[in-house]
Amino acid sequence: MVTKRFPSAVFAHGEEPDARFSLANERTFLAWIRTSLALIAAGVALEVLQLPIEPALRLAAAFLFLLLGVVAPAHAWLNWIRTERALRESKPLPGLGFSGILAAGVILCGLLIGIGLLL
Repeated sequence: MVTKRFPSAVFAHGEEPDARFSLANERTFLAWIRTSLALIAAGVALEVLQLPIEPALRLAAAFLFLLLGVVAPAHAWLNWIRTERALRESKPLPGLGFSGILAAGVILCGLLIGIGLLL
């Protein structure tokens, strides 16, 4: 008996890959979700805790952390779909995508906090 699986945009294509690869793809998706939660927690903590950081820079860093934390799950979902489909169709795996933007955003947050501490 064939059962329908969600999302059909992924599972309706290609052959079933080795389960180890699909499970590794799922672990990567979950790692992005954990990263998202950490980014949101960092943004909230910056505003809730009374830290000696220049208020405007603290707010900018908190907003950027929250923005990255909200965008990361969308990226995680899209990247999971792209990777799973590539595995099923025996195609090359997709590139990093949002990872570079995330790294740049975290660096920018660190700089904003560092400068805010010095002022």
